Amino acid sequence: MIGRSKEVQRLKELYDSGSAQLVAVHGRRRVGKTFLVNETFQGKFTFHHAGLSPLELDQMAGGSPLRKQLKHFYNSLLLHGMKKSRCPDNWLDAFLMLELFLQSRDDGQRMLVFLDELPWLDTQRSGFMTAFEGFWNTWGCSRKNLMVVVCGSATSWILDKLINNHGGMYNRVTYEIALEPFSLKECEEFLRSKKIRLSRYDIVQAYMAVGGIPYYLNYFEKGLSLAQNIDQLFFAFKAAPLRDEFDRLFSSVFTNPDMMKSIVICLNQKNGGYTRSEIAEQTGLTLGGSLSDALKALESSDFIIRYIPFGLSKKEEYYKLVDPFCIFYLKFVRDQDALNGSFWQQSVTSPSVAAWRGIAFENVCFRHIRQIKQALGISGVSTRQSAWSKRADDREGTQIDLLIERKDQVVNMCEIKFHTQKFASNKGYHATLVHRQALLEEALPPYMVVHSTLITTYGLAYNEYSGDFETVITMEDLFR
Repeated sequence: MIGRSKEVQRLKELYDSGSAQLVAVHGRRRVGKTFLVNETFQGKFTFHHAGLSPLELDQMAGGSPLRKQLKHFYNSLLLHGMKKSRCPDNWLDAFLMLELFLQSRDDGQRMLVFLDELPWLDTQRSGFMTAFEGFWNTWGCSRKNLMVVVCGSATSWILDKLINNHGGMYNRVTYEIALEPFSLKECEEFLRSKKIRLSRYDIVQAYMAVGGIPYYLNYFEKGLSLAQNIDQLFFAFKAAPLRDEFDRLFSSVFTNPDMMKSIVICLNQKNGGYTRSEIAEQTGLTLGGSLSDALKALESSDFIIRYIPFGLSKKEEYYKLVDPFCIFYLKFVRDQDALNGSFWQQSVTSPSVAAWRGIAFENVCFRHIRQIKQALGISGVSTRQSAWSKRADDREGTQIDLLIERKDQVVNMCEIKFHTQKFASNKGYHATLVHRQALLEEALPPYMVVHSTLITTYGLAYNEYSGDFETVITMEDLFR
C-alpha cells in the first residue's frame, strides 16, 4: 500500500486494543477509504456490507429505496453464513439480525464489522440512524471484542450524524480518520509502483488534472506520455474512464447533486472564489440554511476551501474551488461536443493550457502548505494562509497568489510561477514586486516583516534582480 502508514498503524492498534471500537473513515469519493480498510484487515472481517449507491437504486426494480437496501443487507448476512429466514421489514429488525448473527459467531476473539458507504443506507424516512444508534448503544458498545468500522464519501453526513452528533450518538465514535488525497510524493510512489515513468514536472501536471486521487491515477498506463494518458482518460472515446465522472461524482455523494454542481461551476469562474452572498447572487440560490449546508458539505468533502482573505474580517469569508479534477473537467472537458482522441496532445502548447497551468499550480501549492512550511523552516510555527487582492483606488491595485501569515511576526508574500526552466526576473517584474510589497506593508502592523518568496518549478535564474526574493522554493520541495 502506498502512503497511509499512519492510518494503517492506528487501525491495527485499535483492532488489538481489547475494547469496543466504533471507527469512522471519511473523505472524498475515490480517495481510497474502502481500499485502506480492506487491505488493512484482509481476511479478518466477521461481516462486511456496502450500501447501494443512489445511482444503482434508481436503476433497480423491486420497491422503494429502503426495501432495496434492506434486501441487499439481508443478502450480505446470508453470504456471510447466516441461516436463511426472511428479509427484514425495517432497520431495527435488520440490526437485530446482525446482532444475532454476531452472537452466533462470538468465540471470544475480535469480531470485525465493516459497513461501507454508510450514508447510502440512510434513505429518506428509513429510520436507519435510530436503528444504528440502538445497535451500538444497546448492544455493540458493551462488547469488548467488537470493532465496527464505518466508511462514507458523504463526509458531511458522517460528521453530522456520527462524529458531531448531539443526540444518542454523542461521543460514541472512538476514532475518526479523515482520509486525504495523496500528496505529490505519494503520487510519485504510486505511479512508480505501477512502473509508470513520468518526470516530476509531469507528475505535477498530472496532479493538476486529477489531483491526488488514487482511483484516477490507477487508470494511467505505462509506456504512455502524460499527454497520451490524459487523452485516454478524458478525450479518446465516449466511454473514456473519466469523461462522465463529474456527474457520477456528485450524484453518488449528494442528495442534491444539481445544486452542488451549480455552486462548483460558479466557484470555477473566479480563482479567488466568492463570498456566500456572491454565490447566492451568481447561482440564483437563496441565502439561507440550504446554501450554508451545501457549502459545508462541499468543504467537508474536500471540493472547496473556506478562507478569509488577508485584511478582511471573519464576516467576509470566501469559498474557493480547489478540487483539481473539477477545475480541469470544467475548463477542458465539459464543453467538448465532438470527440478528439488527441485533444490534449494537440493542446499542450496552447495559450489556454498555459493559463490553466498557472492557476492550477497555485492550487497545488495551497494543497502542499505543509511542504512549503517545511522548506521555509517554519513547520512548528502557527500560520494562516490566504490570497490577497487590492482594488485600484488612486493607485494601481494588486493581487498576491499566496500569503502565509506567521505567528513569529513574518508574512511570506509568495509569487507562484510554473515554468519549463528557471524563472528569470526582470525590470518590469521587479517594479511589480516592489509595488506589491509596499501595498502589503501599508496593511500590516509595524512589527510585521514581509519576506518575498518565490515558489516555482526549477528555481530562480541569477541576474541583477534575483535578490528580490528572500527565499526560493522549488518543485523538489513540494515532493518532500
